[in-house]
Amino acid sequence: MTAARRFTRRVRTALRREAHDLLHAGPPTVQLLRPLGPQVPDDARVQQVLDLCMRVGEVLLSSGESAGETTETMLRMASACGLPTVDVDITFTSITICCHRGMSAAPVTSMRLVRYRSLDLTRLAEVAAIVERVERGEFDAEEAAAALTEAVSAPHPYPRWVATVGWAALAASIALLLGAAPITALAAFGVTALIDRVGRVLNRWGFPAFFRQVVGGMLATGSTLALFAAGVFPPGTQPSLVVAAGTTVLLSGLSVVGSVQDAISSYFVTAAGRAAEIALLSAGLLTGVVLGLKIGLAFGLTLEVASPLPAGSGRFSIAVLAAAAGSASFALAGYARPQPLLAAGLAGAAGWGTYGALSQLTAFGPVAATGAAAIVVGVATGLLRRRGGRVAPLVVTLAGITPLLPGLTAYRGFYQLAVEGLAGGLVTVTLALAIGLALAAGVTLGDFLARPRQPNRSSVVNTANEQPQQ
Repeated sequence: MTAARRFTRRVRTALRREAHDLLHAGPPTVQLLRPLGPQVPDDARVQQVLDLCMRVGEVLLSSGESAGETTETMLRMASACGLPTVDVDITFTSITICCHRGMSAAPVTSMRLVRYRSLDLTRLAEVAAIVERVERGEFDAEEAAAALTEAVSAPHPYPRWVATVGWAALAASIALLLGAAPITALAAFGVTALIDRVGRVLNRWGFPAFFRQVVGGMLATGSTLALFAAGVFPPGTQPSLVVAAGTTVLLSGLSVVGSVQDAISSYFVTAAGRAAEIALLSAGLLTGVVLGLKIGLAFGLTLEVASPLPAGSGRFSIAVLAAAAGSASFALAGYARPQPLLAAGLAGAAGWGTYGALSQLTAFGPVAATGAAAIVVGVATGLLRRRGGRVAPLVVTLAGITPLLPGLTAYRGFYQLAVEGLAGGLVTVTLALAIGLALAAGVTLGDFLARPRQPNRSSVVNTANEQPQQ
């Protein structure tokens, strides 16, 4: 009992001493007043910044930008507007953003669905310029929101028929690139213009993209067969290059690069969604071309696959010029302004020049040569990210790889499936798929090697959490 009483007395004495110290120690110290976590604005400010970031992400994702690049841009925008502890999640057709506010307030989460795809390279460049001005402190959130509203609601810089001319000029350039005669390139121009106008009408009627691809493949093949039967093509020309050029144009709208970039960046759900879209649209194109060839066979008409290009310095120079014209035409179809048109043409010439040199001067096969050429385009994209300016990096990426798309290889596989049998056609279609993957992987690698290094996201968040509230 004596030991227990002594222990109780010690506890009471210690409690009295602690109470006395607390009562006579004065006001709490600055350390006790310091809250946990970073300082965050009020609810209205948080909602305003999150809505601004969501609108920026919507434009980027709908324009074909990868999920990784879209996420990084949204995080930079949020941090520049005073929200350093933000998470972004993208799953192909949806964007979710969450602002964490420590232990003093509940997190704020917002989600938006991206149900459309629209290629407007001018709008993309204007949005990128707005993000840069916010990061430099030239715009606050209110000014950035107003500028973004103006950029998104503004009409296209060119009439819609200019985009049709761009797609048609792309097809004509691809035909010349593949060795077509002028009459064949002119036919490719007219057939592709028809495909674009019909596709626009079907889109206005609400036709799904799969059926628009089917119709596009059938028009490319059927129109060429009709011109061939009418005797438009003189002897010695290769009418099948018209279908190959049209196939290249229809393939150029697929987000192969974005799918591979998402997979490499560990955005597997988004990559799987893009891959499913690519597979479905490619199947639609295959269906349309094969149906067109089958109809031609029923009337005794065939479009044999064109022979390979002859080697030579003259042919190489023409091909490089055609590649530059094709890339610039693709940028024009995406409503790019003159400065991006020049950058796109240079990227296309550099990419095809690398491919042609490796194909003719070395033992590189088509897959390896295409991958190496795509690395050159990717490096140009990364350097453009470092420099900034009015040219969106996506312009160089998409336009630079367009002349390298396996349109002729894909048509050869489709022809073999329709005429020669299943085995050979599957091999050739697989080769076209390998070329497409080499394109996407090469661009991703080149962009990664040359782009500016971003700080690790976790370290940025940890540093922000350690900043005290003043």
